[in-house]
Amino acid sequence: MPRTSHKAKISSGAIPAEALEAQFPKLNLPVQPPYLPEEAKSVAEIPSDPGWLYEPKWDGFRCLAFRDQDEIVLQSKAGQPLGRYFPELVAALHEIPEQKFVLDGEIVVPGKTSLDFDALLQRIHPAASRIRKLSQETPAQYLVFDLLVERTRNLTAQHLSARRMALLAFASKFKDSKRVKLSPATTDLQMAQRWMSEGTSSGLDGVVAKRLDCEYTPGERTAMVKIKRIRTADCVVGGFRWAQKGGQVGSLLLGLYNHSGQLDHVGFSSSFTKDERKKLKAIVKPLMNGEGFTGKAPGGPSRWAREDRNTEWFPLDPTLVCEVQYDHFSGGRFRHGTKFLRWRPEKKPKQCTMEQVLPNEEEHFLPLIGA
Repeated sequence: MPRTSHKAKISSGAIPAEALEAQFPKLNLPVQPPYLPEEAKSVAEIPSDPGWLYEPKWDGFRCLAFRDQDEIVLQSKAGQPLGRYFPELVAALHEIPEQKFVLDGEIVVPGKTSLDFDALLQRIHPAASRIRKLSQETPAQYLVFDLLVERTRNLTAQHLSARRMALLAFASKFKDSKRVKLSPATTDLQMAQRWMSEGTSSGLDGVVAKRLDCEYTPGERTAMVKIKRIRTADCVVGGFRWAQKGGQVGSLLLGLYNHSGQLDHVGFSSSFTKDERKKLKAIVKPLMNGEGFTGKAPGGPSRWAREDRNTEWFPLDPTLVCEVQYDHFSGGRFRHGTKFLRWRPEKKPKQCTMEQVLPNEEEHFLPLIGA
């Protein structure tokens, strides 16, 4: 699901990966942390031949959950302990009436209508008091999609078809949990295609397809594939930055109109060839000194900036509309640079609104995992 739109703090999650590293306790389980989860190979299309299990692709923190009696261990995809950051999940796993198990799943933070990735990032904080506060204000959920160990049985050598049946039976132990949920899965290709097609409003990040006849392959990409949705949006070009050298356009600054009718800066696109940058210069120069962004802007306007400074931006008359491809939108902006696709002369700038990228409040997939 997409994340709830709110202004993210720049410090959210801004710590090196090694800061999360710590020693794991020794557990009396057939699978020990750190244990590499199996991974997915990126492909362009959902496989349609028989023998696949389809699952929603959640955009959270991949996590293996280990329980050995009273010891609960949460392990990240990179092999780091996560338990201290999500005490509410540790407590929820303690409530499951089973003393030994290993689960594979995803940690997410639900918002009102969608998942809030920025709130998830803020949970990775060095202060225990801050973590306790956030665990109450923005509690996480653990979406389970595989069962690796049940009691003393190591299920990793069994086919996914058998593991899924075991997981469905195991899920009855946490069916009333608010924090631990069973992630949906289907063998119905049409349902998987629906998850893909309804992604922008529903929030699913794509689809994962897993071979039903494969064992669990830790650290390998042989038994599962992922299909990420191609997301596009029509944006107003509200400004630009010069390239560091050469006097050419370095990036276009993109805007979307908010509910108040103001043009908010939401990101940039710099995916241009050298020849395209030369052409862009001729396109944007006649539009310089326009009103630019009337809402959120990328810093104060800098009409007098030197042309060799790509940290400064120049406002434009907001008349150009372009279509861009993006991967994630959260915190009121595109999380990464976008890919310029084409101009849209048939689109009026006022048609470029936030509704393109924000979740539909009446149609979303939170019922899939429970409120």
